[in-house]
Amino acid sequence: MISTTTAVFFTALVQLLLLLTVAPLVGGVIKTLKARLQIRRGPGILQPYRDLLKLFRKGMVLPDTASWIFSATPYVVFAATAIAGLMIPMISAKAPLGLFGGVLAVVYLLGLGRFFLALAGLDTGSSFGGLGSSREMTIAALAEPAMMLAVFTVAIGANSTSLSEIAKVATSTTWHFLAPAQMLAFAALFLVLIAETGRIPVDNPATHLELTMIHEAMILEYSGPYLGLIEWGASIKQLLLMTLLINAFLPFGLHSKWSLGGLLISLLYLLLKLLVLAVSIVLVETTNAKMRFFRVPDLLAMAFILAALGLISTFLF
Repeated sequence: MISTTTAVFFTALVQLLLLLTVAPLVGGVIKTLKARLQIRRGPGILQPYRDLLKLFRKGMVLPDTASWIFSATPYVVFAATAIAGLMIPMISAKAPLGLFGGVLAVVYLLGLGRFFLALAGLDTGSSFGGLGSSREMTIAALAEPAMMLAVFTVAIGANSTSLSEIAKVATSTTWHFLAPAQMLAFAALFLVLIAETGRIPVDNPATHLELTMIHEAMILEYSGPYLGLIEWGASIKQLLLMTLLINAFLPFGLHSKWSLGGLLISLLYLLLKLLVLAVSIVLVETTNAKMRFFRVPDLLAMAFILAALGLISTFLF
């Protein structure tokens, strides 16, 4: 019993460190690639680390109208996102906290962080915060069903909603990579990734225009370490969703057991797949303009239809 507990603790610690260290790097790679594609110099790959370090060194200004929700939200967002990341297979098919919940637990934990973030936007009494909170909850109500249907498409093939079991079955020789149903679900989950991470054409993470921003409007009153925790949590969420996308549909490189040699090979595969996905995100952002907010439901409806078609196709073929 002690050895099992120690193994779970060790694997959780390794994956947590991987989440905390790689998440800002993914954001830096996306910004750098986007700048190079637009023939700009742009920030360096390590700039997100410098930004986080600068935020944690700064002081904080708290609004007079804020309650305990405003102070608790950064910790809830960061903790919920980190725990959800431990439930997703990253470098091994066996997730550290895979026994404590499957895809539904991941969706609920992300929803918990989003709920507190929306409350914090309303808590300050700012009109911009309320605007961002209402828009965020609207997008979440449309994106979450599409994400669940997309993951259920691969879950049916594994006869389980556990992400560890899905990854274990997907690494077997009987798994069909990118079957028609999986291709539809993959496209749906990619659209959900764009929406959930607030990227173009849904949102622009680099803008501070009050009438267009969504995520930035909710955290407009935050500063210092609180803002650092929220931004770090947002980068972990981006890495979490990207890992879910590539390891649920393209699980090659995952090992069934935790071993030093296998982990190094799996880490190399993970970074390579993340790089390819980051390039795809950059191409989508560069070749598309930001949509009007009232056009975003059409995009998410397309994601829902693709996910539903993928789920239906698993029963037809």
